[in-house]
Amino acid sequence: MPWSDFANADVDDIVEKLTTDEAILLTAGVGFWHTHEIPRLGIPAIKVSDGPNGIRGNHFFMSTPAKCLPSATALGATWDTELIEEVGLKLLAGEAKLRAAPVILAPTCNIQRNPLGGRAFESFSEDPLLSGLIAAAYIKGVQKGGIGSTIKHFVCNDKEDDRMAYDSILSERALREIYLMPFMLAQKYAKPWCFMSSYNRVNGTHASENKHLLQDILRAEWGFEGLVMSDWFGIYSIDLSINAGLDLEMPGTNKWRTLDLMNRSIGSRKLTVRTVKERARKVVELAKRVAQEAPEILDGDGIERTVESAEDTALMRKVAAESIVLLKNTNALLPLNSSTVKKIAIVGGNAKAIVLSGGGSAALKPSYFVSPYDGIVAALPQSVDVLYSEGASTYMEMPTLDYELFTPSGERGWTGSWYAHEDDESMTPLSTPYSTRLIDETRIFISTSAPKGITRRWTMKLEGELKPRERDCLFEFGLTVAGRAKLFVDGKLVVDNWTRQRRGQSFFNSGSTEEKGRVPLKAGVKHRVLVEFCNVRSPANGDEDETVMDSNPGVRLGGAEVIDEDVKMAEAVEIAKEADMVIAIVGLNADWETEGYDRKTLALPGRTDELIEKVLAVNPNTVVVTQSGSSITLPWADSVPAILHSWYLGNATGDAIADVLFGKKNPSGKLSLTFPKRLEDISAHGHFLSENGALRYGEDLFVGYKHFHHRGIKPQFSFGHGLSYTNFSYSDLQFSEAVVLNGEFSLNATVTVTNTGKLAGSEVVQSYVSMPATSDLTHPPLLLRAFRKVKDLQPGQSEKVTLVLDKYAVSSWEDRIGRWVVEKGEYGVKVGSSCDELPLNGSFVIKKGFEWNGL
Repeated sequence: MPWSDFANADVDDIVEKLTTDEAILLTAGVGFWHTHEIPRLGIPAIKVSDGPNGIRGNHFFMSTPAKCLPSATALGATWDTELIEEVGLKLLAGEAKLRAAPVILAPTCNIQRNPLGGRAFESFSEDPLLSGLIAAAYIKGVQKGGIGSTIKHFVCNDKEDDRMAYDSILSERALREIYLMPFMLAQKYAKPWCFMSSYNRVNGTHASENKHLLQDILRAEWGFEGLVMSDWFGIYSIDLSINAGLDLEMPGTNKWRTLDLMNRSIGSRKLTVRTVKERARKVVELAKRVAQEAPEILDGDGIERTVESAEDTALMRKVAAESIVLLKNTNALLPLNSSTVKKIAIVGGNAKAIVLSGGGSAALKPSYFVSPYDGIVAALPQSVDVLYSEGASTYMEMPTLDYELFTPSGERGWTGSWYAHEDDESMTPLSTPYSTRLIDETRIFISTSAPKGITRRWTMKLEGELKPRERDCLFEFGLTVAGRAKLFVDGKLVVDNWTRQRRGQSFFNSGSTEEKGRVPLKAGVKHRVLVEFCNVRSPANGDEDETVMDSNPGVRLGGAEVIDEDVKMAEAVEIAKEADMVIAIVGLNADWETEGYDRKTLALPGRTDELIEKVLAVNPNTVVVTQSGSSITLPWADSVPAILHSWYLGNATGDAIADVLFGKKNPSGKLSLTFPKRLEDISAHGHFLSENGALRYGEDLFVGYKHFHHRGIKPQFSFGHGLSYTNFSYSDLQFSEAVVLNGEFSLNATVTVTNTGKLAGSEVVQSYVSMPATSDLTHPPLLLRAFRKVKDLQPGQSEKVTLVLDKYAVSSWEDRIGRWVVEKGEYGVKVGSSCDELPLNGSFVIKKGFEWNGL
């Protein structure tokens, strides 16, 4: 019987027929990515896959090449729900089908409470309305394509350090109005198939064990009927999560919900069979929905594939370009006219680097990648002379050697051979390889992808030849490992990360710090590289245990020629002097912004700021392109004439940047979060650390731009800010009559937007509301309550834009009664192009207030 026949299953009958053991099996995963199948009853296993900026598939190790979309902060910066829905339908749903994954683990919809958060790039915005509406559009598109969406992480997963244990301590009002609101809007407008709980505690109780969140709010108030799963390894008990409403524990590796422990909990009356079957029912319902929506996946061959089309590539390039934000453009330096430039200098550590995403669960292997350097060169006439210098290094760990290692036969990559040990507990590897394969990556997160049947402890040898250098040089290698490893070059030990280690934060906090070693290389010589790796972690100071890495072994080899930083800097300055124009491409990468740990500073890495200042001093025609998934400080911003912020743009990075630089695309992105002048200006500064497990949200409602308005602090660039190569004017703000009927509120605000410039362009119209001055509650001065993107306005063209204000626009959470309240009184409205550029203002009156609950 094909698995897709489960589409016609009688869920009540199936659940009744489940044995207790079968019901228990359904409440936890199998392996890393699947739910349990019950062949006796025709229940299929369901495969899930990471998101959120692309569908990686089953493996971290040698994963199927895939489309990497722009980071969530970039998608948020489009402020374009129609485009994001199109991306969900045409790109994400299609990619999920190519990976044989009917449910994706996306989108991430947490709040940008502090840009230092390691996964900040995965979430859309600092504002709950923008976050929620972009998330809803994302989910709508994916689910229109027959693929289920898992919105995450529910809730307050706003930092990475101590993420399994910290307790988010915050008021119920802040929880409701800021942190739950994006999820609430996504449930109202898109109804995701699944929710994923977060790792942390919320007001004392872990989210996966939190009945208030999972039962009282999500199911009872919001009417959610889908499945709630844990984050990976994100439950910490047997009975507490089951009784709180957590349906599915993931993954199935090292799980709590085993037959033995669950049956013991039933026997001790900590659990009832009825409750276990309630949890199992949601897995059965999900399986039925998958059978109805994606039968071809269930009955398919399960093989992951990579397919590219011209249409997909064009859409990837479009959404990347739409997200780029023009922060500054003094004297209309941009767009660049390539026909008038004879010599361009490209500088910066990100110009040629492979920077397409943040790190962690969001990372994937791109099916193609265009670097900023290659995109710019391809857009220039061949007559233009292009000079290049790195100028200043921007990497945290040594750059990977994915394109620097080759096999003796000339294939890109190196050969990996696994060796079983004498027995499961032995440290002595057998001499004959257990299996051997070509590996084309040097950051190797093996996870659970070791050969099946190999001993519990195993060894892996990685062998290749370093691409010959053009000149004699000193080369520095960096070796990071979750396990233990040694690096040999031409038979000589160069790095020992085996005998004794320093614990680090790599490989989801399981790895070592990077150990380095230098080797002189001869020009034209293929130097032999060998890494010996074992999946048992070495002793370290204060931690003498030799832990087996059973679910997260990994090894990373990086390297680069040793060039004096002063020499690099001088070279960049010299070519800047020669050029007509300088394009500096700088920023962060997946080492700095990643799941597993938080950033420590908003500053750009190393001597990047110095590079920009020195280049600018010798050539005022300097454009800076920044790459990061969240806010960075730009101390030279007042001096540089033109700045583009490009986020992480995925596969199409270089093409999209070039499209904006040279005017093929008129920029229309708007910042999805505030760029402060300094770290101390951030609302969460001073209470972002977990102090003995306590994380106090002392800023309460005043997150992001709300804090900057409240405190009268001027940021470097405001939330919602983004320039165009044309100009827009706003006029004629008018309101319809405010209607209050049956617990609902509606009012239309209309405004006329006119393109007063010389080029066609798009503009995001933003409406901010201020609550009545007569309110008994404290409120931020302005709250984003509606927005709309006006597209492709021609020069001189006007368009009347309607902004719809509903009950969410005028509601506050009232702690004393546990309900939303709409107060009577006068509400202010301001409309414009960013939270700090609001030329139109008006007001409306609600004569009689009301209360409501639910959605």
